[in-house]
Amino acid sequence: MKVAVTYEDGNVFAHFGRTEQFKLYDIAGGKVADAQVVSTDGNGHGALAGMLAGWNVDTLICGGIGAGAQSALMEAGIRFYGGVSGSADEAVQALLAGTLTYNADVHCEHQGHGDHEEGDSCGSDRHGCPGSEKF
Repeated sequence: MKVAVTYEDGNVFAHFGRTEQFKLYDIAGGKVADAQVVSTDGNGHGALAGMLAGWNVDTLICGGIGAGAQSALMEAGIRFYGGVSGSADEAVQALLAGTLTYNADVHCEHQGHGDHEEGDSCGSDRHGCPGSEKF
């Protein structure tokens, strides 16, 4: 199993399509066998599902995520858990323990329509995107 987490400063980054890094976790025997942080090299939204598939990721943990990205992940056979915040490492441990709290209905319908304030992204408490709840 290979898990990717949208990543920034040790935490789950709030918006899949704008993440600059993923932390990739190789899982063996129900435990983290290896982990590394990788750059998205400036790629966003449409290219990220393909990047994850190229890294053989089968599970994604993220904050907010738009409908198009959700479709691309499903087409690539990647399970995703959106609406997650807090420590990336703790989120992966919770996933492995079967206790990860996530929002199955997370999405951001206004993505790209200017509703994000400067510095905001999906998952921000300022504009009420689904996934802004603290899990």
